[in-house]
Amino acid sequence: MIISVYIWGVQGERRVLVVEDDRDIANLVELHLAENGCEVTLAHDGTEGLKKALSGAYDLVILDLMLPGTDGIEICRRLRSGPDYTPILMLTAKSAESDRVVGLEMGADDYLTKPFSVRELVARIKAIFRRVAALGAGETPATPNRIASGELAITLDKRRVELGGRLVELTAKEFDLLVQFASHPGRVYTRAQLLDLVWGYGQDNYQHTVNSHINRLRAKIERDPADPHYVQTVWGVGYKFCDPAEERR
Repeated sequence: MIISVYIWGVQGERRVLVVEDDRDIANLVELHLAENGCEVTLAHDGTEGLKKALSGAYDLVILDLMLPGTDGIEICRRLRSGPDYTPILMLTAKSAESDRVVGLEMGADDYLTKPFSVRELVARIKAIFRRVAALGAGETPATPNRIASGELAITLDKRRVELGGRLVELTAKEFDLLVQFASHPGRVYTRAQLLDLVWGYGQDNYQHTVNSHINRLRAKIERDPADPHYVQTVWGVGYKFCDPAEERR
């Protein structure tokens, strides 16, 4: 039975698929999500998880990286190759940055390294649901469907980015970060503000996440990442997107 409640500030029904081979972790996640009004489906291996993910309409997939059968990276890749966009929160026992980057590059919206606290898990799920609800409710009516700046063109509904007519492949978070910047040219953001607006949480020990994402974003959209045109550093404060009005002065 799906319970319709006001979950974490988001009105509506939430169906969550948890793909996790550690049954204790899976049951713990199920317990806390069920208490908050979610209908939770469990899968304990990658093959079963991929089958369920492709056959059901879920509001969120919580996906372990290391799984028997099909691994989490392949499941993530298969989901992102389909026509529908389902948010993915990836769980991983690996703490190396390269492992986290692979998940993000495959299209995961966020990641959480084991062992994790339930409080942090809830915070990240809350942030994902809030962003999805804001997009669906049209809470940013001033933002057009297409944003263009110089050679850069962003189509929001298709989550498509082009540079000089060439398609640029961005991860989910890189795209969200770019849209946040490009929607407010000239506005200066601190790292804490970007964490709150794009990731949904603003803890100081996660501010390195902003730096690494901006570095990867620059590598993809800047002609010279060492001398960026679009995403500019405001020394001692944070970052901003180029303002055409300032360039004309």
